[in-house]
Amino acid sequence: MLTGKQKRHLRSLAHHLQPIFQVGKGGTNDHLVRHISEAIETRELMKVSVLNNCMDDPREIGAEVAAAAGAELVQVIGKTIVLYKESKDHKTIELPKR
Repeated sequence: MLTGKQKRHLRSLAHHLQPIFQVGKGGTNDHLVRHISEAIETRELMKVSVLNNCMDDPREIGAEVAAAAGAELVQVIGKTIVLYKESKDHKTIELPKR
């Protein structure tokens, strides 16, 4: 579980990132979650955008994808989801201490 200070730090790092994956009208599926899991292992921090034709709530999608990928939900703002997962092999982000 991330603290407020750590989430604030991750949000500042994620500000300049472009969304890597998009969730469309089909919603989330195992295929999408598997790709997000693989990508977040190397990147640690990533954005996912929810397209306008998706009728699901972005907060629900963010929570679902984060739980399935084993990641932390940092932020959902508008239709953009920010996810973080500490990498085992490619650790680059140093979180502030609690």
